[in-house]
Amino acid sequence: MRKADHTIDLRGFILPIALLKISQLFREMSPEQTLEILCHDSDTQSDLLKILPTDSCELVHAEAAGDGQSFRFHMKKKKC
Repeated sequence: MRKADHTIDLRGFILPIALLKISQLFREMSPEQTLEILCHDSDTQSDLLKILPTDSCELVHAEAAGDGQSFRFHMKKKKC
C-alpha cells in the first residue's frame, strides 16, 4: 500500500470531535488523494461512511494498528 497523502491521528479524541476533524480535512483534499486515519474507536469506520458522501469517498483499507489498541483506515477521495 502506498503512503497516504494526509494523515490524521485522532487517538484520544472523542468520536464527535474526531468525525468533525475528518470531515473538514476530507473537504480540503483534492480528488484521488488518500487520508490515513488513526483512532481508538472501531466504530469510526461505519461512522465515516455515514458522514462522508459515498459518491466522493472510498474506504481503501482498514486494519487494527500494531499496538493492538487502535485502528488505521485509509480513505480515498473520488473524482466528482
